[in-house]
Amino acid sequence: MRESTVESYWLNQPKVPKMSVAIKLMTLEEYLNYDDGTDTRYELVNGELIAIPPESDLNTQIASFLFAYFLQLGLPYYCLSIGAQIAVSGTRATAREPDLMILSEEAVAALEGATQCLITYDMPPPTLVVEVVSPNQENRDYRHKRTEYAGRHIPEYWIVDPIAQKVTIFEWVDGMYEERVFQGDEPLRSPQFTSVSLPASTVLAAGRAAKQPEA
Repeated sequence: MRESTVESYWLNQPKVPKMSVAIKLMTLEEYLNYDDGTDTRYELVNGELIAIPPESDLNTQIASFLFAYFLQLGLPYYCLSIGAQIAVSGTRATAREPDLMILSEEAVAALEGATQCLITYDMPPPTLVVEVVSPNQENRDYRHKRTEYAGRHIPEYWIVDPIAQKVTIFEWVDGMYEERVFQGDEPLRSPQFTSVSLPASTVLAAGRAAKQPEA
């Protein structure tokens, strides 16, 4: 056939509807038992598995620095957790993995014997969660997780933001979070851990001394 005839032939063929592939949504129980045989870390967001991208060196260092700092304040090591997850509200099953959690003694007891370190709805919430903001993830930490953690009645939520160079501390009051922002050498003020006296800049630099300008 000539080219124009071929085009006319295909234009006159009946349209075949596109096939949509349904995504199987997971329950929290299925997520707890999921293992794909890889080292990939996931969060469960509205029933969908979302791979957690590798943290930057600075993000990891900030979480590790705060872990060590709270140990120095006298918190028991078993109440501090990097890598633990918590079930939160969503359209469907959702589980988040903060960069650092401080667990209450009751939450530690509830997790005893669990196959995975995930705080379910029937367990007491953590005392404090910390999120370190990654590039292009600001909306997730400032909006979505703020609402989710407030819904779990988590008393205190920190957002450490190396991009905007600020630390925001949220306190749960009457069902909502009230916030206070700390920048520069202003010392953090924790509603629950009153002995915290870290300058915001120290946290944002993961405890490393700021480089002095050359003379």
